[in-house]
Amino acid sequence: MKLGLRVALLGCGVVGTEVVRLLSEQADDLAARVGAPLDVAGIAVRRPDRVREGVDPALLTTDAHALVTRDDVDIVVEVIGGIEPARTLMLEAMKAGKSVITANKALLAEDGATLFAAAREYGADLYYEASVAGAIPLLRPLRESLVGDHVHRVLGIVNGTTNYVLDQMDTHGAGFNDALEEAQSLGYAEADPTADVEGFDAAAKAAILAQLAFHTPVTAADVHREGITEVSAADVAGAQGMDCVVKLLAICERVPSEDGRNGRGVSVRVYPAMIPRSHPLASVREAYNAVFVEAESAGSLMFYGAGAGGAPTASAVLGDLVAVARNVAGGTPGPVEVTYAELPVLPMGETVTRYYIQVDVTDEAGVLATVAEEFARHGVSIQAVRQVGLGEEAQLVVVTHRAPDAALSATVQGLRGLDIVREVASVMRVEGDV
Repeated sequence: MKLGLRVALLGCGVVGTEVVRLLSEQADDLAARVGAPLDVAGIAVRRPDRVREGVDPALLTTDAHALVTRDDVDIVVEVIGGIEPARTLMLEAMKAGKSVITANKALLAEDGATLFAAAREYGADLYYEASVAGAIPLLRPLRESLVGDHVHRVLGIVNGTTNYVLDQMDTHGAGFNDALEEAQSLGYAEADPTADVEGFDAAAKAAILAQLAFHTPVTAADVHREGITEVSAADVAGAQGMDCVVKLLAICERVPSEDGRNGRGVSVRVYPAMIPRSHPLASVREAYNAVFVEAESAGSLMFYGAGAGGAPTASAVLGDLVAVARNVAGGTPGPVEVTYAELPVLPMGETVTRYYIQVDVTDEAGVLATVAEEFARHGVSIQAVRQVGLGEEAQLVVVTHRAPDAALSATVQGLRGLDIVREVASVMRVEGDV
């Protein structure tokens, strides 16, 4: 057996503690898979006096900079999260010749380009499977298995908290606040759930997926983002009436040019949408994640599993650690991201999608014709329309054909200005064939 590889860990919270546990419990198996033992050289924490079950206090240090630049450290694992000091520490580690593994989706989505450039410059590995969809092996297939293919679309549920909330609203009729409180009580949602319910978490993951799938620079700021806080019981009921379910979707698409050969750009967005119950994503329940990848030669692939939690995330970290350790032991670094395509990220207004719209109207002759005329004025074709209720309860339910989002949005604004419209009660995008 070769001499051991030394691993420095940045952070020792839920995920970090689980990584330490797995390194200890599976030490022999991991050594056999790598070809050398994996030894923890040190763990950088902010509060070394805090008791951490299964963690040797002698390994703890508050000097993260000294730890990542130590001569006896081969690999650095970052699980502290946030932008700083994580970015500086990872850059220092790579500059010192260390390979890096991270679960930091926020940093990768904000400034992944800087990290990838450093990995190329210093010949270091940078692996980050745990940054998207927890234990689901998703990024490496995009990064390696499908690198010879042409990915057209990535579509999925990448946030377990919002999926749990929407699932409870659909299956049990729970209100948004009650469902969120239950998610918090079960540990699926943080005390401050803003990053999840407002779509920030999913947007960061969408940026990472788009960058990998389309070999083009994408940051979280490029992603059109809408959360689920405005999803109402009426929206859920409307979806049920169409045999659909509401899910928070991350959608990354390559938009073809007119000649169909070269990409005109990419569309990257996160929003709640209706999908038919026949769609495989509709059956993804509770806090699980699932992602579809559509490629030219491989066809449609689906990845499903636990998307969050200490153990699933640690599993992804360990998978990266074994891969990186093999590279280090063999002296051959792994693949580095290449963003050669440089495709523009298209504005949401140019994205072609469909809308479901509930309109409360006055119950009088000519209402349907007036509403249809407003759609036609903005160049939006109606796929289906039906009236629900009579008198003061009169309501039109409209599903459109595909159209630019800007035209659909303008139509909704136009409807709100009509005298015959009491209220536009619900507006939601529709994905899949309904």
